[in-house]
Amino acid sequence: MEEMYAKFNAWKEKFQDNIIDMGGKLGGGKVVSADSATDGPFVEVKEVVGGFMIIQADTIEEAVEVAQQSPGVWSPGSSVEVREIHTP
Repeated sequence: MEEMYAKFNAWKEKFQDNIIDMGGKLGGGKVVSADSATDGPFVEVKEVVGGFMIIQADTIEEAVEVAQQSPGVWSPGSSVEVREIHTP
């Protein structure tokens, strides 16, 4: 456990300028329309979405580099999804 936290803290320190929001664990969600709210959008996999984090990068390639070195990909079979956030 100590080794995991040491690696995580080293990663967090290395990319501290990129990390805008450490995010957190995601709870349950709903798909909302004008007249209903249902579980989703992916009911069958909602248990495996661990959380979110917001980073800043100049390019998608830079964001991928940060993600590839993140704790989210250390376990076999795990992955991180990278998405661009557009602001007005």
